[in-house]
Amino acid sequence: MNALKWLWNYVKKYRLSLLAVLFLTAGFIVCAFVIPIVLGRFVDDVIYGGKTSLLFFYVFLIIGSVVIKEIIVYIRQISVENSSQRTIKDIRNRLYGKLQTLDCSYYDRTRKGDIMSRLTMDTEAIRVVFVSTIPSLVDQIFFMVIGFFVIFSASPLLTLLLFSTCPFIAAFAYFLAKYIKKDYVAMREANSELNTVVAENISGNRVVKANAKEEYEIEKFEKKNEQYKNAFMGHIKTWVKYCPAMVFFVHMTNFIFILFGGYLVMKKIITVGQFTTVNGCLWCITSPMASVGNIINQFQQFSASVIKIRQLEDEEPLIQNRNVQKRDTGLNGDIQFKNVTFAYEGDRVLKNINFTAKSGETIAIVGPTGSGKSTLVNLLARFYDPTYGTIYLDGINLKNIDVKTVRQNIASAMQDVFLFSDTIKNNIAYGAPNATYEDVVRVAKIADAHSFITKMSEGYDTMVGERGTGLSGGQRQRISLARALLKNPSILILDDTTSALDMETEYYIQENLKETHRTKIIIAHRISSVKNANLIMVLNHGNLIEWGTHDELIAMNGYYKGVFDHQFGDFNNAPSYHINHPIKENITKYNKSGR
Repeated sequence: MNALKWLWNYVKKYRLSLLAVLFLTAGFIVCAFVIPIVLGRFVDDVIYGGKTSLLFFYVFLIIGSVVIKEIIVYIRQISVENSSQRTIKDIRNRLYGKLQTLDCSYYDRTRKGDIMSRLTMDTEAIRVVFVSTIPSLVDQIFFMVIGFFVIFSASPLLTLLLFSTCPFIAAFAYFLAKYIKKDYVAMREANSELNTVVAENISGNRVVKANAKEEYEIEKFEKKNEQYKNAFMGHIKTWVKYCPAMVFFVHMTNFIFILFGGYLVMKKIITVGQFTTVNGCLWCITSPMASVGNIINQFQQFSASVIKIRQLEDEEPLIQNRNVQKRDTGLNGDIQFKNVTFAYEGDRVLKNINFTAKSGETIAIVGPTGSGKSTLVNLLARFYDPTYGTIYLDGINLKNIDVKTVRQNIASAMQDVFLFSDTIKNNIAYGAPNATYEDVVRVAKIADAHSFITKMSEGYDTMVGERGTGLSGGQRQRISLARALLKNPSILILDDTTSALDMETEYYIQENLKETHRTKIIIAHRISSVKNANLIMVLNHGNLIEWGTHDELIAMNGYYKGVFDHQFGDFNNAPSYHINHPIKENITKYNKSGR
């Protein structure tokens, strides 16, 4: 009932349409009962009573009832489908809107296939209940109740005998409903895992082919497919355990009617016309009995889907606005990290980071892979909150600035470039949809993308494949950089943005970026990308181990000097530097402070 109550919150805005459907249902049921009642009167009055003058009247009533019933069925189906589609559209819009509010931690812990299933498979289960299960249930209840009175008026004794099988069917229906819901939950989870494998394989098909792992992927899919098959067979076993018994008692109703109904006719307790009426209304009993299994089946699938959808609806983002002091205004770009520590699932990623950057300065971050460089800028964009410590923008605690304001004033060109299936122009203008064509060309020239774009057949109107398929890594990086520049942010984050570019192109872009008077944070492995920064920070295993200008770090003869010598050829004399502490350090004690 909780699932239906939840559905009603979406459906109630269309209650006038549903009220009209209810009136149509009443007309449909009346027409359905006219046929057996008139047929019974036809047998008694015309065939046995000899009242031939009533022949055409009864025929007209039967034909008219059939025509009206079919018209009602058509109109009702259209009305129900229209209401259901509008309801499902509202549910999908709400779910998709909720997904936009959730932060990165939700996507980190939730499978892609599970999210897709909630928007497709689960909403389809709701549509089926709306269009098929609920209307069928309403019909069957009306048929059962009205049929009882029609048959009872013909023969009370025969009515009681026919309905004697109902308690047995109800008992088996109870056990079916009790166990089949667990089966649907298992099937839904198995389907979600299957979808996840497919989605990952499609996204990573180039990696699969590059490593010749097709057979491995097929084997992985077969395992998940086998799990889904087993879950489905568990559902079938439950169905087979209880449904045949229900069907048996449905057939028993027909047996009772033939045996005892025939006996009552022979004893002239009821007329042949009454027997015909009961026979015509027998489906009012058998049809609801036979449909109990399907109704339970669909409703339990609906209940399992509602559970998953409500879990998504109940999700709350960890990143929220609280005590906002600055909203919908620009930022100067002053940055301060004060004793910032970040742990993910109990494992320390950054520890006690402190630094300050004034507006317009360039901060560079270097360090080995996995040292926490990207995590640091993710904290600045507030994709995550620090486990401990505070980040300030323009002297204001980052948590007290409207999240949208923060992200509107920060633009990132990340190492993992994502491009949408759209034109190059629209990809560049994604963060600034009101930008003119001239604006797009201007930033493309700064990013050194204009030259290769204009050589394409459609220029800036060239369609980009999914995730940038059809473009080289360097081309994708330059489009991503242009997209970041077009936002004209207060803080520009370049996360290994030029790693796929040659040295000449990188130098050209760096010279162009000197003209952008905004705070820049550059993450790079190349010394050439960071040597002119106002402050260079060296991270290793989440610790800030060195900081200073290029010349100061060279003089330290530490990690940075070792990287410099390796890149510029002095391999034999290059120092080796490594900080000795574990990569993963459990800091559960910090969890209470923010995560």
